[in-house]
Amino acid sequence: MAGLTLTQTAGFADSIFGKSAAPISMVLEQSLEAFELSSTYDKIFSVRTSKNFAEKMTALSAMDGFAPVGENGAHPKTDMTEVFSKTFEHMTWKSSFAISREMVDDAKLDLMRLRASKFVQDYGRKREAFAGALIGGATGNSIKFGGQNFSTLCADGKPMFSTAHPNYYKASKTQTNLFAGSFSADTLSELETRMQNFTGDKDEILGIIPDTIIIPNIGALKKTVFSVIGADKDPATANNGFNFQFGRWNVIINPYWTVSGTDKPFILMDSKFNEMDGAAVWYDRVKLETEAFVDMDTNAAVYNGYARWSAGFNNWRGMIMGGVTGGTALT
Repeated sequence: MAGLTLTQTAGFADSIFGKSAAPISMVLEQSLEAFELSSTYDKIFSVRTSKNFAEKMTALSAMDGFAPVGENGAHPKTDMTEVFSKTFEHMTWKSSFAISREMVDDAKLDLMRLRASKFVQDYGRKREAFAGALIGGATGNSIKFGGQNFSTLCADGKPMFSTAHPNYYKASKTQTNLFAGSFSADTLSELETRMQNFTGDKDEILGIIPDTIIIPNIGALKKTVFSVIGADKDPATANNGFNFQFGRWNVIINPYWTVSGTDKPFILMDSKFNEMDGAAVWYDRVKLETEAFVDMDTNAAVYNGYARWSAGFNNWRGMIMGGVTGGTALT
């Protein structure tokens, strides 16, 4: 269920627009459900709900209490520390469309339905485009979207994809999740290994298992990715060597992730880590609400749309980006 809420002001149902209210409501809901079936933002971002004006995400350091104590030994004392945190403040998003009195007089039901469908499609596209813009700008500090600035920093104060993510306890000890190198079987294997070797702030191995490849809609890159992971034989040679990358990856092609220049970037993601620890996070404070009323100046039925959401990045360890000029060289 899309979760659309439609309300009508007093007297709306009894007005000349009353008979069109039910068909318009059905179009709004069905269009939103259809758009959400093909969405990608909720496959890249961990989507959560919020009941506050903002949400603070934080991470806890690892525990290191388990130790061999022998028979009847005392329990070692241990504790966890709150490390880097990030606050997501929700933004209000609005739009509207109108159905003229003349459309109702002339029984232009198809045109009324089309306006409702376009309204919902715009809502869905804005969410997709916002997610794509965040991903596309995640090597910098912020993006500008719809005239507003949005942070692309993660909790440690660095861009989501950076060559210098600090350790909470040892600021001089850094890790990178931004790499150069075009997509290939060797690059995929190396970046997977680098990601599996990411450590927490107490230098513990996190057991990250990347399972998803995210790419922009670039034809040559799509061809390369599927040639590497889509065959059970070694794609680089004419022999019959087994391709251990075959069948192990989910691929998300995001057409809203626009790329300038000659880079062909790609992202590896651990989807389970993303859900648990929040690498890329999306908070829905208010899902789409639409209010219908009659504008007495124009005699039109006006449908106002209102929503609140926020999105961004928290824990960089859930993702790694390759194929970017200026990223860490793979040697």
